[in-house]
Amino acid sequence: MTATIRLALIAHDRRKAALADFALDHLAELRGFQLVATRGTGTLLQKRTPLTIRLLEHGLAGGDQQVRCLAEEHGLQAVIFFRDPSGPSVYEPSFAGVVQVCDTQEIPLATNAATAVALLHFLRTSPDRGIIAARAWGRVPLTAGPDARAP
Repeated sequence: MTATIRLALIAHDRRKAALADFALDHLAELRGFQLVATRGTGTLLQKRTPLTIRLLEHGLAGGDQQVRCLAEEHGLQAVIFFRDPSGPSVYEPSFAGVVQVCDTQEIPLATNAATAVALLHFLRTSPDRGIIAARAWGRVPLTAGPDARAP
């Protein structure tokens, strides 16, 4: 079931190592997803883990916009974004557009290790995880009845 879920992994520069550590600790879970990442984050993850990751552009070279477009076009079902709570450096994008699309399209977004663990647990084990994989984002409300769920 999770093989059909595309999960974006993104991080501010000061949080990339923490995301790589998280990925190492959760390899088994992450292997069950189609993974996509901006080039800087994805390259580090590929160096530190055996995960297969589709690389987008670097954040400042348009990677943040590529993630946003994937989300807008229903090409992402969930996002793990290790954001720097003190804000991005002047040399990196804020990813505010990605967060905005996740909020408006109701795409699950984890912004730290604790919420990422909870999101992975839900996506891997919940009987309701089919809602995440099957619903057309922004068109079917989360409160839809059982008929809206994937088998």
